[in-house]
Parts: sequence; C-alpha cells; structure tokens
Amino acid sequence: MPRTINLSEKIEQLRSFYVVEKRNPTFSELAKLFNYRSKNAVYGPLQKLIQLGYIEQNRSGRLTLTSKITGSSRLLGTVQAGFPSPAEEELIDTINLDQYLVRNPEATYLLTVSGDSMIDAGIQPGDIILVEKGGAPKKNDIVIAQVDGEWTMKYFGKDRQGVYLDPANSNYKRIRPDQSLTIGGIVKAVVRKYN
Repeated sequence: MPRTINLSEKIEQLRSFYVVEKRNPTFSELAKLFNYRSKNAVYGPLQKLIQLGYIEQNRSGRLTLTSKITGSSRLLGTVQAGFPSPAEEELIDTINLDQYLVRNPEATYLLTVSGDSMIDAGIQPGDIILVEKGGAPKKNDIVIAQVDGEWTMKYFGKDRQGVYLDPANSNYKRIRPDQSLTIGGIVKAVVRKYN
C-alpha cells in the first residue's frame, strides 16, 4: 500500500529547515528531513510541492524554496504612531508572516470578508481574515459561526438566555440562534492590502 504523504507536515519541516539554515536543502537533506531512507523516496512529495508552488527546480535539478516557504520580510524596527520621532533603519530580524500569525497550520484557514457588520472592529469588506478552528470561544472573541444554516462573523457572547452573536456596527442587531449554532473558528488576524 503506498505511503500517505502529509504535505502540510513536509511544508512545516521545510520552513523549520529554512529558518535554521537560511538556505535551500539538498536532496540528501530532504530525505533526512522527511525521514526517508533514500533520496529516491523524496521524488513523490517533491513533485507535489513543485506543482503547488512551494519549491522550484531549475533545469540542472537545483531546488529553490519559494516565498510560500520562506515568505520572509525584513523587520527593520518600530515606528511611532503618535508624534514623529527620529529613527534609523536597522535590520532587527526577518519575519515570516505565516510563522508569526499561524500557530496551528492544520486548523487554520483564510476567508475574504464581505459585508460591513464588523466595521467598528476594524474589519472591512475585502479584508482577509485568518481563522483557527477547534478552540472554544470566549466572550468577545470574533467567531465564524453558522447560525440556523447561515454563516456569519460576529462577536461571541453568552448570557442566561444562551449564546448570542453581536455585530460591530450599530446598523445590525444581536443574533440568537433559533435552532442551531456551529462555531467554524475564531478570528486570529485581519490582513488588509492597500493599493
């Protein structure tokens, strides 16, 4: 029976390798990293990672990790959001946004926001939200929830009457489920791209 390939595990192993080594792995290192006995065993997962755009391979066979793995941006310091202050550009570190934002890759997904019910929470239409499944929401967590068969994003709350979902826009009303409520995840981050 063929071995099941856990690609998300391989991707995390490659990210960890890159963070430590700051370079692309060789075929031998891939075999060791993926816990395979031979370099030939690497071929299957390698081809899938190439198809998905995580790795590129040039004509001579050299492997290059793409920004889907390395995804690093330079962290140059801090910026004053109040009164201007003198500052010098100084490379402090590099940061991978996936590693910074995603604690549990297996349970994390992204959604694009439509609608304006959460604008007072700073979440605008067109924003991308990072959602983590599996946790138990606490009061005032922003959740993705299916209420009576329809999906929405709202603040989570609980009182004597039961669970409720609050908007962050005074044009909308509190929602209480009539029949069913399923929590699809807790919003962990919001990404907004400016022109």
